[in-house]
Amino acid sequence: MPRAVIVIDVQNEYFTGALPITHPVGHLDAILNVMDCADRAKLPTILVRHAQPDPKSPVFCKGSPGWELHASVADRPRDLLLDKQLPGCFTNTNLDEWLKAAGINTLTIAGYMTHVCCDTTARQAMHLGYKVEFLNDATGTLPVTNSAGSVTAEELHRSILVAQQMFISEVLDSATWATRL
Repeated sequence: MPRAVIVIDVQNEYFTGALPITHPVGHLDAILNVMDCADRAKLPTILVRHAQPDPKSPVFCKGSPGWELHASVADRPRDLLLDKQLPGCFTNTNLDEWLKAAGINTLTIAGYMTHVCCDTTARQAMHLGYKVEFLNDATGTLPVTNSAGSVTAEELHRSILVAQQMFISEVLDSATWATRL
């Protein structure tokens, strides 16, 4: 099956900025391993970078250090770099057209955050007819507290993975995924 890897928002904001990813342990190493496996298997790899549309945004402000791709990801081979301003990688981008032109029918999701951009992109992909593989150890999140309540990173990650597996994606670890290549 023609497959592509989408590496979503592996940007400095999640390492040295306001939104440090804490779960699962080893998330960045897993993402880098997925990128390396994709390169060896000659799978297309798409890097996605988020920018807030407000130039005064305290996070993901275009051109800021937090907006930059993490160096270990930026230095790896890629076939496409997409910039987005909303959670879904298909919204206001040419991703669907690019994938269709390349004959891709299966998307592997890695990156950040499990519960926002990864989840939204997987849902969009399924709606567009793609088969989706959601990597449970190569996606990551952080604890969240807001006016609706609080959730640990572990609870949030697990709940999104369970919801994804119900109908949207096949949830698997990156080692199992690599055996398919």
